[in-house]
Amino acid sequence: MKLLCFSAGDQNHLGLKLTDGVLDLTDAGYPRDLRSTIENFEAAKKEIDAISRHNTLPLLDEESLSYLPPASPVSKILCVGQNYKAHVEEMHKSLALNYPPEPVLFSKFNNALTGHRSAVKLSANAHCYDYEAELVIIMGKGGMDIAGDKAKDYIFGYTCGNDLSAREAQKKTSQWLIGKSLPGFAPVGPWVVTADEIDPCNLDISCRRGEELVQSSNTSRMIFDVYTIVSYASKYIRLEPGDLIFTGTPAGVIFGKEKDQQNWLTAGEEVTVTIENIGSLTIKLV
Repeated sequence: MKLLCFSAGDQNHLGLKLTDGVLDLTDAGYPRDLRSTIENFEAAKKEIDAISRHNTLPLLDEESLSYLPPASPVSKILCVGQNYKAHVEEMHKSLALNYPPEPVLFSKFNNALTGHRSAVKLSANAHCYDYEAELVIIMGKGGMDIAGDKAKDYIFGYTCGNDLSAREAQKKTSQWLIGKSLPGFAPVGPWVVTADEIDPCNLDISCRRGEELVQSSNTSRMIFDVYTIVSYASKYIRLEPGDLIFTGTPAGVIFGKEKDQQNWLTAGEEVTVTIENIGSLTIKLV
């Protein structure tokens, strides 16, 4: 099941992505928003299936929609750094390189969230803008001390994310927050694919800067898989339904290149993250 959020007039609507278009669940009488769907998924799934089977409304063209992040409201956004070996290697370039023994966690603020096809404004207060294609987890159940072999049961689904970064701000201190939480610097979408329909441990993931392919990998190359990440984070942080977890980016970021080859993102560019069996998330920088 692929669920998405979009604006219609001045209201937020929930949609179901189908092969031939998008069913507006809100207009079809579905009473839940995404958060309540996540929290009561077994009942919600039956309602959505019934609405889909008996729908008489015309399907919407997905290209005509004004997308919202498929993750609202969100309690918190967690992120994992240095989670692909090739990315660790490009960032450090050291003979004494050590891969992280445990997931490296940081966060973004919730007002950094934005959706598919959004315009992200680049601040004059920061520079050295970079992309990071990432698989994003949407939590389905809350808890602490979640066992690794039970983590799958706590995940609602997955979406595409771009961990946009202002590198010089990120590196001002050992805390990465100010380089990661500018407005719009957590684009996610275009929809969430429920966990029962996807294997998160074997998905092709890529990023295009305009037409140029700049990142290409597979989630099987993660140092810590999604279940390990959820289990580890829950040792220290109470996870809640709807929480987002960015799971790390593969090699190919601008910051990993030699200094004379670091051609930073600028206004006017489009960046697209594509993940197998999910879709493509595009944003435009302004």
